[in-house]
Amino acid sequence: MFETIKNCFKNKEIRKKIWITLLILLIFRLGCYIPVPGMNADSFASQINDVSFLELMSSITGGSLANATLFALGISPYINASIIIQLLSVGIPYLERLSKQGEEGRKKIAQITRYVTIALAVAQAIGIIVNFGIQGEAIELHLFGEAGIGTTGAQWIAGIFLTVVYTAGAMLVMWLGERITEYGVSNGISLIIFAGIISTAGSQLVAKFIDVFTGSPEVLWEIAGFIILTVAEFTAIVAVDLSERKIPVQYAKQVKGRRMYGGQSSVIPMRIAGAGVMPLIFAFAFISVPAMLASLFWPGSDFELGVAEWFSGSGAWYGQLIYMVTLCLFIFGFSFFYASMQFNPEDVSKTIQQNGGFIQGIRPGRPTADYLKRINNRITLFGAIYLSLVAFIPSILGIIASALSWNTDLISVFSTTGILIVVSVALELDKQLQSQLMMKNYKGFLK
Repeated sequence: MFETIKNCFKNKEIRKKIWITLLILLIFRLGCYIPVPGMNADSFASQINDVSFLELMSSITGGSLANATLFALGISPYINASIIIQLLSVGIPYLERLSKQGEEGRKKIAQITRYVTIALAVAQAIGIIVNFGIQGEAIELHLFGEAGIGTTGAQWIAGIFLTVVYTAGAMLVMWLGERITEYGVSNGISLIIFAGIISTAGSQLVAKFIDVFTGSPEVLWEIAGFIILTVAEFTAIVAVDLSERKIPVQYAKQVKGRRMYGGQSSVIPMRIAGAGVMPLIFAFAFISVPAMLASLFWPGSDFELGVAEWFSGSGAWYGQLIYMVTLCLFIFGFSFFYASMQFNPEDVSKTIQQNGGFIQGIRPGRPTADYLKRINNRITLFGAIYLSLVAFIPSILGIIASALSWNTDLISVFSTTGILIVVSVALELDKQLQSQLMMKNYKGFLK
């Protein structure tokens, strides 16, 4: 990858795209440090870190959510809107027609996605402000004239103001991501997530090194263990992420006019981690819904405490067990759902048959579709098991570290889910840079 980056800087056009990408990412990181008036960041952060999904979202935003800054919502509203529109394109005929109309249809879908992003950003901002701001007393109401208009009036003014600010921040992050995609390299949304996770881990590592030089040399062993564990996780994730099952397809020879076509062989690549990290993100989002609803409608009650204990991964052993089983079921469900969305055995079988191809030992048509479906289900099963292990490694390491009285700061900073996102984006960026280098250096067979 370092050789690819070195070659990219030798090309003027690609070098310009890289500098544009870095500049926009710098603007994004500056926005993550702009404070929003009226929020007590320390009180807000302590509440956010108690919810596993919001802690993951905070790491994706580079700590902006926990610090209650301008880009607190990050890119998550746009990601959710894109996924919702993608799913609705399967069931709504209008969206399905737009998806098949080429560039013009994609522009209309992008505009619809932006409108949905605004709605989701408003809803997400209201939910976070009500749950963790107003009820958690993280909003400094005296800045909104509490003495003159009363507590209720100050809460309304504060809620409206913060909702507008956080929604505007989310739309600005979306705009920055689209500009990276248009003028920079790779997918802008993925790079923004990548920058957020890397910055979160980097800031914690810097803090640990400061502790080493200020009189705590024992922290050095913690840093060394963290680096060794991270390298091992990187190696394992890359090995699984690049692994795939190749199904050989043989194409029969066909005579058309005076020419003969076909006769070659090909493969159908089926990746183990084809769905990427999306099943994990959706599983964490869904498992956090009960606790958020309980805190919204029954704040401070025994019911809220019970739900939080069952669906937060903390507390007694039975609460952790319920959390892990429920999260595992969600991961399996979303893994198979995404697999069915991305790979349609009937369509693949029909395409192979129309082009005169066949899988050796399998009859064309329905038997081929059944065979591909069976293989896809088995691969998805192993992929779901892999994602479940990825999700549970931080919890298992946390339990071991607590039993041995080790410090768990670095374990919680760079979760395995975050590492999975970082590795996936880095591999995709490398592929994008290599393809652009190939396009710029290709001179044709006449030269």
